[in-house]
Amino acid sequence: MKTPTNRAAQNWVLGVTALASFMMALDAMIITTAFAAIRAEFGSPVETLQWTVNAFNLTFAVLLLTGAALGDRFGRRRMFASGIALFVVASAACALAGSATALIAARALQGAGAALVMPLAMAILSGTFGREERARALGIFSSITGCALIIGPAIGGFITEHFGWRWVFWINLPIGLIAIALVLARLRESFGPAAALDIPGLALVALAALALVWSLLRGNAVGWASAEIMATLMAGVVFTAGFVLRELRATAPMVPMRLFASRALASGMSASVLFYAAMYGVLFLLPQFLQTTLGFDAFGAGVRLLPWTATLFVTAPIAGAVVNRFGERPLVVTGLLMQAIGLGWIAEIVSPTIAYSALVAPLVLAGVGVSMAMPAAQNAILSSVAVAEMGKASGIFNMSRFLGGMFGIAALVASFSANGGVDSAAHFERGFAAAMSLAATVSLAGAIAGCFLPARRRTVGAAAPQDA
Repeated sequence: MKTPTNRAAQNWVLGVTALASFMMALDAMIITTAFAAIRAEFGSPVETLQWTVNAFNLTFAVLLLTGAALGDRFGRRRMFASGIALFVVASAACALAGSATALIAARALQGAGAALVMPLAMAILSGTFGREERARALGIFSSITGCALIIGPAIGGFITEHFGWRWVFWINLPIGLIAIALVLARLRESFGPAAALDIPGLALVALAALALVWSLLRGNAVGWASAEIMATLMAGVVFTAGFVLRELRATAPMVPMRLFASRALASGMSASVLFYAAMYGVLFLLPQFLQTTLGFDAFGAGVRLLPWTATLFVTAPIAGAVVNRFGERPLVVTGLLMQAIGLGWIAEIVSPTIAYSALVAPLVLAGVGVSMAMPAAQNAILSSVAVAEMGKASGIFNMSRFLGGMFGIAALVASFSANGGVDSAAHFERGFAAAMSLAATVSLAGAIAGCFLPARRRTVGAAAPQDA
């Protein structure tokens, strides 16, 4: 894909891809404060209702690389618009669902649409901006997407209270239709390498992701040493090994294994998996702590996440703008150390009687840290490959980010369950503190992984090589 030189065209690409990504992220966040109303209407137990999240997560995970491959083969703009359309149709089906089963099926369809949209959004964006501008664009993209983290829970609580839970899905229709119109009007078509679809490779990676994600979702419920989890984990390992062997031997591999020989991609991917694991795990437990232990309602809990989530809107664009001056490694390492300190700070001070104000400073510290690391790690990964392979790199990145988030939620919930419970505020606090300690440790591991990113060589009038 030829990089556009027209600034207006580049800005349109940034705006449209960010809008679509924002819609996907908002949908994931806005539903969190609607669960009580959904459960009351359908009379479903929590064990059933959790699959309104799990169904989305499963289809999203197993189809991510498929979405990137379809974009490379049939056109990124075409498949990007198709993914948004599928997501809009699925959102309407969610809003019209007459039972929990119908809602779960529609959420699975939403996940399939998101699996087309998310990797192609980053591939289209990265292919539009030159190397020296890409980090700034990714920073803005991350900050706009991050607005969903900022406003999602509060908006979900407000909509559910005043209009009913179905409207958390109806809101996707006008956003999605506007996004489709802008995609068709403002984006140019682009393709990846001209190669036939690797059907066996797609099947192997889908089965591997399905087995691994299933084990993460079910481990806490049935026991990590159970026959079900051992079998699915083993199946995931076998399918993963089969996929790697297939790609090593394929003449036109869907995921060229040589990409992982790049220090920038391998280190950036490792750091990303770890910091997303910590971030999503905290995002799952923190609102519950604010409600269960500190006594805030859903809307109040969403508002009180702002000191943590709002930092992304401010910090990510700045980090994206300065990464070309300092390089990715200092931002990733420093940012994840800040996140580790912030989360460890929370683990040390939480108690059933703690004032919310005492949490503000560590939340800001952790939020600024991960907001620094996020665009820098993305830039390191996407800048380590040729423009023609950015669709593949974006699919790999998004899949690893998602699996990291799933691992983080599963690991932090396991730590919480081993040390606390939901039967009292004090018991919840003990489990929450243990989970935050684990999140801090995972963040520290991410900072260590970031140390292996190549240093940026600053040269005059030329782009700096990534693998220094």
